[in-house]
Amino acid sequence: MPVKVGLISLGCAKNLIDSEIMIGHLAGAGMSMTPDAAEADVVIVNTCSFIDASKHEALEAIYEMSDGKATARRKGQKLIVAGCMSQRYQGALPVVEGAKGRVELPSVDAFIGLDQVSNIVPVIRKVMGGEAGRTEFLARTTTYIPDFDTPRVRLTPRHAAYVKIAEGCNHPCSFCIIPRIRGRHRSRTVESVVKEARRLVAEGVREINLISQDTTYFGMDRWTDVRPGPRSKVDSSKGESLASLLRELDQIEGDFWIRLLYTHPAHWSDELIETVATSRHVARYVDIPLQHISDRMLSAMQRETDGAYIRDLVRRMRAGVPGIAIRTTFIVGFPGETEEDFAELLGFLEDARFDRVGVFKYSKEEGTKADRLEGHLTDAVKADRHARAMLLLQRLSKERGEAMLGRKLRVLVESPGVARSEGDAMEIDGTVRVPRSLPVGEFAEVTVTGSTEYDLTAR
Repeated sequence: MPVKVGLISLGCAKNLIDSEIMIGHLAGAGMSMTPDAAEADVVIVNTCSFIDASKHEALEAIYEMSDGKATARRKGQKLIVAGCMSQRYQGALPVVEGAKGRVELPSVDAFIGLDQVSNIVPVIRKVMGGEAGRTEFLARTTTYIPDFDTPRVRLTPRHAAYVKIAEGCNHPCSFCIIPRIRGRHRSRTVESVVKEARRLVAEGVREINLISQDTTYFGMDRWTDVRPGPRSKVDSSKGESLASLLRELDQIEGDFWIRLLYTHPAHWSDELIETVATSRHVARYVDIPLQHISDRMLSAMQRETDGAYIRDLVRRMRAGVPGIAIRTTFIVGFPGETEEDFAELLGFLEDARFDRVGVFKYSKEEGTKADRLEGHLTDAVKADRHARAMLLLQRLSKERGEAMLGRKLRVLVESPGVARSEGDAMEIDGTVRVPRSLPVGEFAEVTVTGSTEYDLTAR
């Protein structure tokens, strides 16, 4: 009988691709997947540990799988903890640091890191063979990156896919632990990404979502003169870049969108803006976390940008790509944030009127530079500022929806009666309610007839 494997995938789309790669290798080895953890011989929990909330979610899943509450765990069933949490706490496992102190993980048979997703089959064979529990299969420094021919079973709808174009991050953001977990930035080649995208389009994919820790840094890790800070004059003459990748992807025949996710403001060049504007396939949409607008906060966050640069970049984007939808995120309650800093952020949100905005309360993460800063704010202050920001954003989003009435949109139908516009990314943005007769996985032209705070209705 083939080994039956259950998998719980937590966290972001980048983690989802790691899960897809593990499933691809399992399928190639003749192992079968099961959605019922109770009947699995091995359960894998692919964890996230970006912020404390994600660690809490991972710990809950691990405890649930280990104590049998949901799985009716039988004798001999194995539990493997994979992903960012294993990578982050290697050498200290099975102890994990949380907001409420140290937590010990129970009944884990093996821990694997980010470089072991392609070695999941031999790991399972070892734990199934009775090797000692709590074994760590971890590389201290991560170097792995998928290629166009990496075995993978997609977990997204048939018409949409994520493509990881790079791994790791070179940015020094003081609040972020990701560089320590996923290592230095390392890009795939343009040729590798284009081969994967061409195959996906041939399979019927209508939306390719380009992802990495910083998609705008693509190719630049191989340049010889990259310096920190904003670079509006960056061009492709120094080597491969996101702009050169987009131009090659744009040559692929077919009817599909290319969507840019996880871009960093410091690397948005004039060339990249022009490339988006002139492309046939690149969606007029950008995901660009800005995090704050106050110079004090941007400096403390080590974001390599300042308020004037951000305001000018938003202006240049909208002038260069008319109708572009901008999604961004901000952090409130960062150490040292004053009421004046927060008021400046609220004023910027009112003026800029972004299409989609996420606001997050600062999460104090051990091992980050921000953890050691003075001036940490109370949970009450952070919650108050988050609530005030969300109240403003709800009003702005409602006004945006009302302004869309009567507009014609091209949408991609996600499921019967539910679609997404060019300005809405999969799983994170709003939806458009459409007639159920429209075919799933295809584009359609609709007219907006109604709106709520975050979603639209169209005919």
